[in-house]
Amino acid sequence: MTTHEHIRETTANIHPIDKLLRADRLPHILCAGCGIGTVIHGYAHAIAASGIEEDRHVCVSGIGCSGRAAGYVNVDSYHATHGRALPFALGIAVHRPELVVTVISGDGDLTAIGGNHLIHAARRNANINVICINNFNYGMTGGQVGPTTPVGAKGTTAPTGSAEAPFNLPYLAKATGAVFVARWTILHVRELQDAILRSMQKPGFCFTEVLAPCPTSFGSANQLGPGVHEVEIYRQRCVVDNGNPRLEGLDIDLIDENKPITVGNFVDVERAAFGEQGR
Repeated sequence: MTTHEHIRETTANIHPIDKLLRADRLPHILCAGCGIGTVIHGYAHAIAASGIEEDRHVCVSGIGCSGRAAGYVNVDSYHATHGRALPFALGIAVHRPELVVTVISGDGDLTAIGGNHLIHAARRNANINVICINNFNYGMTGGQVGPTTPVGAKGTTAPTGSAEAPFNLPYLAKATGAVFVARWTILHVRELQDAILRSMQKPGFCFTEVLAPCPTSFGSANQLGPGVHEVEIYRQRCVVDNGNPRLEGLDIDLIDENKPITVGNFVDVERAAFGEQGR
């Protein structure tokens, strides 16, 4: 093999985010069609694009399928107990303010048992970046409905359809004090990466909701087909509205085919982060 052939072969085998993933943990255990891998990929790309040293990045996750994220990224990472990713991350962010702390977890972990921690971390404007992977159910434990399940959507605990109004997560994050709020889907890969990158560059509590398929549980219960079919729903119905839309109107209905799903970067404001007030 010539020197040039060796260089070409070596370069072809190196991906910019290879070193940011734990190759010894791959292949992953996520279901076919799951959107969590795309989110992990976007997080790794944002780290690479941030220009911030890798040893300053910290990833914290909770329990559930999304909680596997901390095990796949090759930065300092912590797998916290159920619903407690945010207080764990808060301790790191306060004690080591030079670190970039990101929480990757699911809608159930962050907004059900962890909901109290979510509103107070946002209220304090803690220097934490939250990536909430919303698949509308408790995917790992059997497909029960949760705080983000749309009205009428089915789950193992609501076989005829959920009758409870779900959380509107961007509205909740803004109302409780987040300085950056976004919603994207796994279809909007570049926009998602840019939102995560913006969170890494911005002091304070940043919240990005990511709509992702769960074909094994939510998709099956609601006849949405494989993961690619849910992504097709996003392609057909998502409307980008960057800026400051009426967040109270951003509820999601995956059953009503005529209702748009609004995505975008909704909030980007300045407020003193936790620990900086009064300085």
